[in-house]
Amino acid sequence: MTIRKIVGFLATALIFIAAVLIGHKLWVYYMDEPWTRDGRVRADIVNIAPDVSGAVVQLPVKDNQFVKKGDLLMQIDPSHYQIAVEQAQAAVAARKAELQMRLDDAKRRADLDSLVVSTESRENASHTASSAEAQYQQALAALDAAKLNLERTRVVAPVDGYVTNLNVFQGDYATVGTPKLAIVDSHSFWVYGYFEETKLPRVKVGDKADILLMSGGTLKGHVESISRGIYDRDNPSSRDLVADVNPTFNWVRLAQRVPVRIHIDQVPDGLVLSAGTTATVVVKPGGA
Repeated sequence: MTIRKIVGFLATALIFIAAVLIGHKLWVYYMDEPWTRDGRVRADIVNIAPDVSGAVVQLPVKDNQFVKKGDLLMQIDPSHYQIAVEQAQAAVAARKAELQMRLDDAKRRADLDSLVVSTESRENASHTASSAEAQYQQALAALDAAKLNLERTRVVAPVDGYVTNLNVFQGDYATVGTPKLAIVDSHSFWVYGYFEETKLPRVKVGDKADILLMSGGTLKGHVESISRGIYDRDNPSSRDLVADVNPTFNWVRLAQRVPVRIHIDQVPDGLVLSAGTTATVVVKPGGA
């Protein structure tokens, strides 16, 4: 065998061995390493609905605008609620005057001699005063409720975040309990990585994770928690509340995907996060 053939044989063997090693490494990476392309950016979304009904007379925000906690989102016409407060204040004044009258009457009867005023009359006067006291407290509670309704005509932001899905305009009629807009909490962004069950044994709470957004940005985070249950589509309950077992079984079994919550530790300056966007999540085992 000539040197040329020996060199060719060795080169071929080296290339073959390198191909096998590279193939094995790629197989291990794609099949066993804890990473997934099926990641989603998530955030807490707060639906904003007024506590009182009325016409919207002021709307100082725009769609996708950033607002801070306590900023005014919309002002509902306070006229009717201001009148309700004034009526409640008048009722409190009337109940207070009546209570004072009943107390004075009960005191006068208590000071009179038993030959002039009977015991029954004294007791009735005392009970009447107690009833007037209860009615006065009830009027105070109604006043507090009227003031609260007046205060709730100012719909303010409950969290720092971004206004989204703005579905109200100045002049619209807002109905109590009907959401008119939503706020994406700017402090609540996290990532859900849907990992195949075959990769879960290498995912531990606290492991470091790289989050590669489809837009090109990169985030740093760590595994916060692992879901403890997913829906079993092949085993729903029947009408008799017993398991409805599928009589057929496929030989090809696909690994189920389990949600893993990734806490975002660091967001680069200028990177825009939007709930619902996709990402690749790479967990680094042992990197807690």
